[in-house]
Amino acid sequence: MTLAVQTDGKRVITIEGLSDGERLHPMQQAFLDHDALQCGYCTPGQIMSAVACVAEGHAGSPDQIREYMSGNLCRCGAYAGIVAAIEDAAQKMRAV
Repeated sequence: MTLAVQTDGKRVITIEGLSDGERLHPMQQAFLDHDALQCGYCTPGQIMSAVACVAEGHAGSPDQIREYMSGNLCRCGAYAGIVAAIEDAAQKMRAV
């Protein structure tokens, strides 16, 4: 969680800002491809954290991903799909 005042002068990207028009960000597409969402309530936060997980170099293994993402709770239990989606998208994001 970040207070809005702490972002003053910084670039802020929202879930809506990840896509390129109709073209989804690789992480958004991976969440769809791997069924990494159920009710959808936590999905925006999970995706934004997953993008940061890759960008900060914490997607080297399933255990590393689980540790990084441990603060994001999914009441539906879509964790296996979330880890699979991050692994998949990490490869695509590194290739860009």
